[in-house]
Amino acid sequence: MVLLCHRYNPALNKTINDTLARKGNLASAELEAIHTAYVSSSRLTQQLDSFGAKVVDEIEQVMAMIDAAVGSATTYTESLADATSQLGHTGDREGLRAIVESLVSTTKEIERSNLALEARLKASKQEINELQQNLETVRHESLTDPLTSLANRKYFDQALAKAMAQAAGKGETLSLTLIDIDHFKSCNDTYGHLTGDQVLRLVALCIQQNVKGKDIAARYGGEEFAIILPNTALRQGLTVADHIRRAVMGKELMKRSSRESLGRVTISVEVAGWRRGDTAQTLLERTDSCLYAAKRGGRNRVVCESDREMTGPAKAQVA
Repeated sequence: MVLLCHRYNPALNKTINDTLARKGNLASAELEAIHTAYVSSSRLTQQLDSFGAKVVDEIEQVMAMIDAAVGSATTYTESLADATSQLGHTGDREGLRAIVESLVSTTKEIERSNLALEARLKASKQEINELQQNLETVRHESLTDPLTSLANRKYFDQALAKAMAQAAGKGETLSLTLIDIDHFKSCNDTYGHLTGDQVLRLVALCIQQNVKGKDIAARYGGEEFAIILPNTALRQGLTVADHIRRAVMGKELMKRSSRESLGRVTISVEVAGWRRGDTAQTLLERTDSCLYAAKRGGRNRVVCESDREMTGPAKAQVA
């Protein structure tokens, strides 16, 4: 899995753009409303509760119809027994006709009941399938960063534990990459948070375009991203990391309103390899420690754990 979806939330994006078009900015009230409607964890909880209630209601309705059908079947069985008894004591033609007509009428009622139950079961199956799809969408949202559409920190933590267990069980390699956007705070302070969001999406896009297969890309937090590279040796991880670094550096950031060039974005990238006995914390700490070497070396570079004591740019940066 590379991404949880291929674009950021279109409804969220439209709401932000419409609000900006009407008012020119996003006040605290608008931000709070947007957060509640599209991002807040309570929204997901409410949706899950709603889906659960609908499933329970659907099951209760089906069970009520099944109970009714069972009752009808019992009645029909009793009618058959009664008709059998009457047939043994009735010899005239009119009496036989009355018994047969009663059986035909009861049989038609059972048939109508069964048809209604069949239709209700089909409708319930469709309804439950739709609820399952909606539930999957909500689960999907709960594991996705809404701004970049990469996996979020929650998914990353789960995926890293799973990847490490798999590496240990199968004796495979595993690399972990952390990406930090250079001078991101300065960009936010200078051009505003909307431009900062644009930078985050730009970096996320470059990551998306350079990972594949079972690689897992996530927004780790703030301006940091993480990539889990299963069955990938450290040197291969360095290659992937540098492809991403070059891709980001090769894109020019434009101000949407005026098409003014805001320059180019650069990133510092750290790569570490999983070692037997590692915990998620020790692996993350080793990977994160490379960040300081990358920053000391002048940023816009890739550093691996074996290079973290090197400060020379020629050694710290992958060619």
